Amino acid sequence: MLLVPKESDDISEDKFLAYFWWCYDRLKEKATEDIPMPSYFRFLALLAFKIFTAEQIDVAILEVGLGGRFDATNVVQKPVVCGISSLGYDHMEILGNTLGEIAGEKAGIFKYGVPAFTVPQPDEAMRVLEENASKLDVPLQVVPPLDASLLNGLKLGLEGEHQYMNAGLAVALSSTWLQRTSQLGINYLDTTSPLPEQFIKGLTMANLQGRAQIVPDRYTNSETSGDLVFYLDGAHSPESMEICARWFSLAIKEENQQETFDFQPPNSSGSSNGLPQRQHDGKIRKNSAQILLFNCMSVRDPQLLLPSLMKTCARHGVYFKKALFVPNASVYNKVGSHALPPTETQIDLSWQFALQRVWENLMLGDKVEAKNTDNASEDVKDYTELSARSCENSAVFSSLPLAIKWLRDSVQQNQSLRFQVLVTGSLHLIGDVLKIVKK
Repeated sequence: MLLVPKESDDISEDKFLAYFWWCYDRLKEKATEDIPMPSYFRFLALLAFKIFTAEQIDVAILEVGLGGRFDATNVVQKPVVCGISSLGYDHMEILGNTLGEIAGEKAGIFKYGVPAFTVPQPDEAMRVLEENASKLDVPLQVVPPLDASLLNGLKLGLEGEHQYMNAGLAVALSSTWLQRTSQLGINYLDTTSPLPEQFIKGLTMANLQGRAQIVPDRYTNSETSGDLVFYLDGAHSPESMEICARWFSLAIKEENQQETFDFQPPNSSGSSNGLPQRQHDGKIRKNSAQILLFNCMSVRDPQLLLPSLMKTCARHGVYFKKALFVPNASVYNKVGSHALPPTETQIDLSWQFALQRVWENLMLGDKVEAKNTDNASEDVKDYTELSARSCENSAVFSSLPLAIKWLRDSVQQNQSLRFQVLVTGSLHLIGDVLKIVKK
C-alpha cells in the first residue's frame, strides 16, 4: 500500500504512531473471543484506510496482500481502475495449485464496469481472467511491455527486464486514473506516443527497497580489507526466483568486469604467485566469491525455489561458494505485546536444516559445475563455532546477526576477496538485513 499525500512526502513517525494507536485502541475495546483482533495485514489495511481518509490524499494505490477475492483490500467496492501483474505460483496454500485457480482468486479485485488491465499471461491464466471480466462487464485490456525508446534515452529506476512489463501496466493504470478523474483529457495508452515528462521522471526515479537492490556493507568496506556487498531481492516464488538469479548474475558480472577493466598489471607475464595483486594506484585487486543468504517461509517449496535459483545462476556461469541459512528476525504476524519475537534459545532451526539438506543434495547432483569457483582464490573459513551446523557447501546459523558477523569476519581475513552476497527468499529477511547493514 502506498500513501500519496499532497506534498508527496512520507508520513512522519509521530503521525503514524498516532493513527496506529487510534485504530488499535478502538479495536482492542471491541475484541472478544468470537471476534478477536485482526491479523497483521488486515490491521495494516485498516490503518492505511484511516490514514488515507484523515490525510485527505489525492490518490491511494492499493496492492493486494496475497490474493484478490478474500483480500483485506477488497473492501473497496468502486475503485477507479484495477490491474493484475504477471501471475505465477505463489501463496498456493491459499490461492490454489494451478494458474487457473490462482487467476480466479486474483480476478476477485474486478468490479462491475470498472476498467481493468493486465499484462501478457499464460493461456490458462488469461482464459480465467477474461471469463471473470466478461461476467462483470469489465473492459479488460492487455498492455504490452513499455518500449524503452519512450524514456528518452534513460533507464528505468528499477532493475530487471521484467520491470518494463510492470512499467507498461503502471502507465496504463496512471493514465486511466488521470482520464477518469478529469485530470487531463489525454490518452497515454497509445504505446507509440511520447510519454509526458512527469511519467518519465516517475519511471526512471522509482526505487523499491528489497527488489534488485545493491547495498555495500559500510562496516567492512575499506581500502585495507575485502569488500562485502549485499544484493537484495525478496523473490519467493519460482518465477521471481529465476528473475532474481538472472539479475544477480548480470549485476555481479558487470561489477567484476569493471574491476578487471580498472586493473592494469605492471607487466605482461601474468604471474601473481598466488599473492594479492595491486593496481597501479596501490589498491588491491579483488577476486570475488558469491555467497547465498537464504530463508523462506515454511509454506514455500524449497524444492522449487532453490533449483530455480541455482540453475539460472549456473547458466550465467555463477556458482555459490557457500549458502547460509538463517531464521528471520522479523516474525510479527499479530498485533500487540503477545507478538514479540522469540529469544534466540527458543528458535526452532528444523526448517533451516531442511533448507540446508535441499541445497546440499542439489550441490551433490551438480558437483562438477559446483566446483567451478576459480574466481575465489582463498577458501572461506567455516567458523563452525558460530554456526549451528556447517556442511561442505552450506551452514545454518541460529540468528541473522551471527551470519552477518561470519561474513564480516571472513572479509577482514580475506583482504583480496570481494564477497557478493545474494539475499533472497523472504521480504522479511531482506528487511532484517537492511536494518543491520544500514545501522
